[in-house]
Amino acid sequence: MIRGYPARAGVAPGEHLVLHVSTDATRFRVVFYRWGDGLQPVHETRWLAGQFAEPGGAADDWQWPAYEFAIPHDWPSAVYLAHLEEPGGAAFHLAATTAAALFVVRGQGRSPILYKLPLATYHAYNCTGGGCFYVNPPRSLDPPGARVSLHRPGGGIGGNTWGALDHYDPSSPRQTFAHWDARFIGWLARHGCTPDFCTDLDLHDDPALCSRYRLLLSVGHDEYWSEAMRDRVEAFVSGGGNVAFFGANLCWWRIHVVDNASAIVCHQGGPRGAFDHWWPASGAGRPEDALTGASYRHGGGWWDGARRTGGYVVQEPQHWAFAGTGLRRGEAFGADTCPPLVGYECDGAPLDSFDQASGLATLAPDAGRCGTPPGLQLLAAALLDGDWQERPPRETHGAGAGIHAATMGTFTRNGTVFNAGTTDWAQVLASGQDMRVDRITRNVLERLGGMSLATP
Repeated sequence: MIRGYPARAGVAPGEHLVLHVSTDATRFRVVFYRWGDGLQPVHETRWLAGQFAEPGGAADDWQWPAYEFAIPHDWPSAVYLAHLEEPGGAAFHLAATTAAALFVVRGQGRSPILYKLPLATYHAYNCTGGGCFYVNPPRSLDPPGARVSLHRPGGGIGGNTWGALDHYDPSSPRQTFAHWDARFIGWLARHGCTPDFCTDLDLHDDPALCSRYRLLLSVGHDEYWSEAMRDRVEAFVSGGGNVAFFGANLCWWRIHVVDNASAIVCHQGGPRGAFDHWWPASGAGRPEDALTGASYRHGGGWWDGARRTGGYVVQEPQHWAFAGTGLRRGEAFGADTCPPLVGYECDGAPLDSFDQASGLATLAPDAGRCGTPPGLQLLAAALLDGDWQERPPRETHGAGAGIHAATMGTFTRNGTVFNAGTTDWAQVLASGQDMRVDRITRNVLERLGGMSLATP
């Protein structure tokens, strides 16, 4: 068996990618693919001498044998997949649990749009080595919390992932590149949109990264953020930059990037609470709503089995996000897609009312106490009833109490932030089942990114 991982998952053209590889074969080679509207092979190495190394624990730097590859100057910014191929080995596929590694060639600001991969979230659920933040979490004393290594197989592809499979699409684990990001990037490619790419660790390291762009994109499940990541995105918006979140459960946990960016730590519970929850005073005391306009604590999750939802009900059909959709006030969309558009996790804004007959909702008058940005426009909402498997506790309510609803919204703080409020937007978008989802996505990208999209 062969496995590997990058020393760093973000590299620039002209730099060297270092892959750490262990194999029980005498030789192997690396086939590099670029991901766009499918896999595009871009380079194949000569056969390399294989070396075997023992696996480590989930918190360890595995320190496997290193192989260095020069990244050509003409490789465009993109997500790249490295297939670690043994003689007679299996063909490559996006849901591979071995023989693969993911990395990003960073952009130079040639596109107005920057797409950020949630590498920290991939690794939070990566249980290669016997643990992750959710099962057998290795402990850290300073800073306190659970610790997982970034220097082990996995992190989007090539490792073992914790969590229930998607009832609607068991072909790939949820917390991997294949499940949401690959689909959204494929849709972009089919519409002639070529963003630059980075990982969230690149954003953590580079305070000027966002400033080269007009729009930052985050898709799917972008749950784990360091303070530096958040500071830089909020500063970007305050300076006039735009952000589009086509996901949910966003910025739910704070992480600490430690040991020269080789590991991350997160404190998710204890006798005195979770120190790294963003919203409570016992944690970071910095509600994630201020970044995204919504929070998982006002929404909820449905992880296992078929879920029930009435879809998103339009609140402000005259808003530019709905231009060309034909949607009317009180009309629902995304209820009959597979998967349903709303879920598997949803973010919401605090609501004062949700009329089930008309589907119309009102924002709570004291929403600002929860961190809701001034001027948040509630574009669409979907009530989450008592069958949802989690409706979290929050400031003034226990678990399940009060109104929980997925909400799509936008606000402006010099720059504009759009939030779709649901993880599964990318799946519905890529499937083409509801062209109103397609049109809303186009409207957001063209308005906030300043890039005209083609019609496939």
